[in-house]
Amino acid sequence: MPPRRFAFGRAEDAVHPDTMRAALSEFIATALFVFAAEGSVLSLGKLYKDTSTAGGLVVVAIAHALALSVAVSVSLNISGGHVNPAVTLGALVGGRISLILAVFYWVAQLLGAVVAALLLRLATGGMRPLGFGVASGVSEGHAVLLEIVMTFGLVYTVYATAIDPRRGHLGIIAPLAIGFILGANILAGGPFDGAAMNPARAFGPAVVGWRWKSHWVYWVGPLVGAALAGLIYEFLVIPDETPRTHQPLAPEDY
Repeated sequence: MPPRRFAFGRAEDAVHPDTMRAALSEFIATALFVFAAEGSVLSLGKLYKDTSTAGGLVVVAIAHALALSVAVSVSLNISGGHVNPAVTLGALVGGRISLILAVFYWVAQLLGAVVAALLLRLATGGMRPLGFGVASGVSEGHAVLLEIVMTFGLVYTVYATAIDPRRGHLGIIAPLAIGFILGANILAGGPFDGAAMNPARAFGPAVVGWRWKSHWVYWVGPLVGAALAGLIYEFLVIPDETPRTHQPLAPEDY
C-alpha cells in the first residue's frame, strides 16, 4: 500500500476565492438536497397519517435519489459535488482534498442543512422536521452497522464515478449513479433506521426539530463507512501509478 498523502493545505487557501466558491457551492447544494429530501417526508405525512407503508418508502427513496442527483450535478464542477460530510471525509483520507478545504466543506454542509430545515419549517407553517430515528426492535448497534454498510456503498460509488482519474466518460452519469445508490439504500435500510448516510442530512432536521434521540448513530456510522470506502478504493483499487488529482481542481498559481 502506498503511503497516504494527507494534505493540510496552505494558510492562503482559507481565504482564496476558489475556496469560498467551493464552500458556497456545498452550502447551496446541501440546502437544496435537504429541503427536497426532508420536504418529501413532511409532505407524505401531510397527505397520510401513516407514512410507514411500502408506497411511502418508495416515494421517499425516489425523492432523495432525484434531489441528490441534482445537488451533485449543480456542484460537481465547482466543489466536486460532495453534499455530504461523509463523502468529504472519504476524499480527505484518500488524499483527494486538503484538510483546510474539508473543514470549509463540513461547515458549509452543516449550515446548509440547518438553513434548509429552518426554511422548510417556516414554509410549512411550523411543521416540525421528523429527521431520523432507529425503529422499534432495532438496536443502536445494528443501526450503526447498517449505516456503515450503506455509506460505504455510497462513497465507493462516488469514488468510482466522480473521483477516480480513470472514470472517463463514466463521470457523465456520476450524479445519476450516486442518486441511484442512495435511493436503493433507502429502500433497503429505511424501515430500520431511516437510512441517512449523511450526517448533515440528519443534523439539520435534528437542530430545527430538536430530535436528538440516537443522533450519534448518524455520525459514527456514515463517517466510519466513508473512511473505509475512501481508504479501500484509493489504496487497493486505484493503481499506484495513477496520478493523484485533488478534488476540486484548483489553480496551481495562487
